[in-house]
Amino acid sequence: MVVEEREITVGGDARPARFTSYDVEDFPVPTGREEEWRFTPLKRLKGLLKGADADGKVQIDVDGLGDGVTVTSIERDHPLVGSVLSPVERISAIAFAGFTSGTLISVAKRAVVEQPVTVTLRGEGGTAYGHLVLDVGDEASATIVLDHSGSATYAQNVEIRVGANASLTLVTVQDWARDTVHVGYHAALVGRDARFRSFTVTLGGDLVRLAPTVRYAGSGGDAELHGLVFADAGQHLEHRTLIDHETPKCRSRVAYKVALQGEGAHTVWIGDVVVRKAAEGIDTYELNRNLVLSEGARADSVPNLELETGEVEGAGHASTTGRFDDQQLFYLQSRGIPAVEARRMVVRAFFAEVIAKVPVEHLRDRLTGQIEAELEGSGV
Repeated sequence: MVVEEREITVGGDARPARFTSYDVEDFPVPTGREEEWRFTPLKRLKGLLKGADADGKVQIDVDGLGDGVTVTSIERDHPLVGSVLSPVERISAIAFAGFTSGTLISVAKRAVVEQPVTVTLRGEGGTAYGHLVLDVGDEASATIVLDHSGSATYAQNVEIRVGANASLTLVTVQDWARDTVHVGYHAALVGRDARFRSFTVTLGGDLVRLAPTVRYAGSGGDAELHGLVFADAGQHLEHRTLIDHETPKCRSRVAYKVALQGEGAHTVWIGDVVVRKAAEGIDTYELNRNLVLSEGARADSVPNLELETGEVEGAGHASTTGRFDDQQLFYLQSRGIPAVEARRMVVRAFFAEVIAKVPVEHLRDRLTGQIEAELEGSGV
């Protein structure tokens, strides 16, 4: 088990804006020495860094459309494309240049969508590039599920707009086949007094690298990013969150729970929060907890908090990585519960808080079942 933990607090001059470009050539091919790429096994990206030809397909189907929800096929010149997300890395720029037709899901102003809208993305082999835009109008409310499965080498950009006084819950599930590579960039812009809830569940794939970011378009915005990750032997599952507070009186919470088991299982969580000078009165906290279930697994956890103003309601972060709690196991075994079942109970309890918050009942049941299957397969 290898654990990395770092905390950075920076004051003084404002952090420069991240470099963005739609031109792939503006981003050199990384070597692995760069800070943003040092944890990622570049050789396992299957040509995504070089812009491999799109010789595959990810089939997209949308179910659960209610009143006020529309689905549209869009081209690169659509005004909403690029309105929230500007590529900050080479693969994001390649995905932007490589997609032929994107998907726009719109929720009309003041629409209240009771049933979740489910977007099924199924890989059918080969390399594919995707672009998805979720646009929730002012004072609207919706839950959207992005359910990934099948086999693919997939680079994806997702743009999320949450209008003023609107509410969006987004659940994204990575339940890929074991040979899949998925690199995704999710950019959310949260409007004035709007609420954004995100649940990222990553279980499948050979290499998954997701980068969710949040910015605020007005004061009073509220964002929560929850994560549930379970890595098996040989899997590399990497999540890099960024909350950019540049607007006063907004709130953010990040909480990722990760379990890993088996030789070569590797998880990475990089949590960045930037509080800019103008963002007075904000409240932010980020948390990462890692549970290592066997020898040979590695968890890297790097929380970063940068404050350019001290005029905040609250700002903090925490990261922990460890094995089973011996006291919990002793307590359960002392009451006649066998050791194997006691360990499973601890893992169930570890994930229970995140699963309970997922607002879609059939997804809660499915995730509980998949965690059970993971534990059965491992012998934990």
